Amino acid sequence: MATYLFDFDGTLVDSMPTYVAAVLRVLDDQNIKYDKKALIKTITPLGFGGTARYYIEQFGLTLSIEEIVAQMHKNALEGYLYSVPAKQNVIKTLRALRDRGDDLSVLTASPHATLDPCLRRLGIYDLFSNVWSCEDFATTKADVNIYLMAAEKLGVAVGEMIFLDDNYNADLTAKRAGAKVVGVYDESSAEYESEIRGICDAYIRDFYELIDLKL
Repeated sequence: MATYLFDFDGTLVDSMPTYVAAVLRVLDDQNIKYDKKALIKTITPLGFGGTARYYIEQFGLTLSIEEIVAQMHKNALEGYLYSVPAKQNVIKTLRALRDRGDDLSVLTASPHATLDPCLRRLGIYDLFSNVWSCEDFATTKADVNIYLMAAEKLGVAVGEMIFLDDNYNADLTAKRAGAKVVGVYDESSAEYESEIRGICDAYIRDFYELIDLKL
C-alpha cells in the first residue's frame, strides 16, 4: 500500500488561473506593479495567509493580514464553488488508487472555504483519508516541517510518503524533508518543467501515469 499526499491547485484541479487571479487582484486593486511570473512561483506554496504576509513585507501593504485574506477569499470563492474542474484523468486515477488499497490525502495552500466544497462538488472528497489545508498546520508548504508533521499524522516515515505538486518550491521543500516527490505538469508552471524534473523522483504529465509508476 502506498501513501500519497496530493497538492490541490494545479495538481488535482485545474484551478491555477482562478487561484492566481484571486491573489494578484489584491495587488492590482492597489495599483502595485510586480513581476507576475516570479511572484507566482514564490507565493503559490504560501497559501492566502502566507501570501498576505509576503505582500505586507515585500510591497508595504497597509491592510492587515486578515483583511487581505478576506479579499482573496471573496475573489476566489465563486470559481471554486461552481466552475473549477478536475484535471484530466484525476478522478479515474484517484478511484483506481483507492480501490487497490493506497492511502490518499490532500495538503494544499488553499483554505478549507474553497478546498472542501470544490472536492465535494467533484465527488472526490470522500476518497481522501485527510483533507488538509496549510492553515491546519499553522505554516506553509515552503516549510520543511509541514511535510514531517503530515507524515507523523499519516503514521509513516517521511521517506515512505509520496508527495505530488506542480510547484517547484513546494516540490523542493518536500524533497528536502525526505519525502518521495512526483512533479506534476500544469500549464501555469510549464516553463519550470525542467527545473522540477531535476529535483523530483518522477514527473507526470497525465495523472493516469501514477497507476504504473514505481518509486
